[in-house]
Amino acid sequence: MEQLQAFWSSMPDPSGIVIHLGVTLAILVVGWTVSNLLGRWMRHIADRSPRIDPTIVPMVRSVTVWSVRIVVLLAVLARLGVQTASLVAMLGASALAIGLALQGTLQNFAAGIMLLVLRPVRAGEFVSIGSQGSGTVDEIGLFMTRFVQADGIQILLPNTLVWGSPITNYSRNKTRRLDMMLGVRYDDDLDAALATLQALVDRHEDILADPAPQVMVMEYRDSTIMVNIRVWALAAKYWDVYFDLHRRAPQALRQAGLRSPIPLREVQSIPAAAAGAKAAGA
Repeated sequence: MEQLQAFWSSMPDPSGIVIHLGVTLAILVVGWTVSNLLGRWMRHIADRSPRIDPTIVPMVRSVTVWSVRIVVLLAVLARLGVQTASLVAMLGASALAIGLALQGTLQNFAAGIMLLVLRPVRAGEFVSIGSQGSGTVDEIGLFMTRFVQADGIQILLPNTLVWGSPITNYSRNKTRRLDMMLGVRYDDDLDAALATLQALVDRHEDILADPAPQVMVMEYRDSTIMVNIRVWALAAKYWDVYFDLHRRAPQALRQAGLRSPIPLREVQSIPAAAAGAKAAGA
């Protein structure tokens, strides 16, 4: 009887265990909730502040949220009686082994850091990544960069491909040059064509006056003189100017009395007698 009483007295208090587990669970839930709220708060502040580059927001948010969560998990394990010092040492050794096994993933992470530090691309810019494709940068993540093509299709590229490929950035500069080729017939008035096109680009509301618009003869083909229109426009207005010039330039030439160029071939008719004499002489 005395042994049974000693056994029950050595058992921990059930109510104390429940309270201990409840506090531990509360720490986990509150810490996880705080990490989510902190991530949302950071995104909200970045959206409202023009001084914060939206490119760095996703990565900074992820690092912050998971840093808080790791601290919460360590606090929960310490609350449960786990020796966190030995756990941290074990995690360090495991991280080394995992790092060796996941070299490609860590390379993507390092490439993401370089993309954020040097900023060859930023969120909202239209870029072309070598032979990988082109699109508007939507987000630079820890391991992947997300692009949206002009047709709305989403592309996800590992950061190493983005960092290791030639990057053509169409949005970084405020202005872009536009070149457009038009054909003029040899028997039409070339000076009139040049003057008509020059007047068109000079009065166009979206074409910049500096650098000055140019209309030049570029080359001579079999039946057409090729004229080049070279103008500058704001990067945001580039495609508007591109499509508008392709619509209005041929109309302006037709209104000036110039005809559309078509391939021409000169055909000579040889009389039958001349052809027969030529054949006999041969």
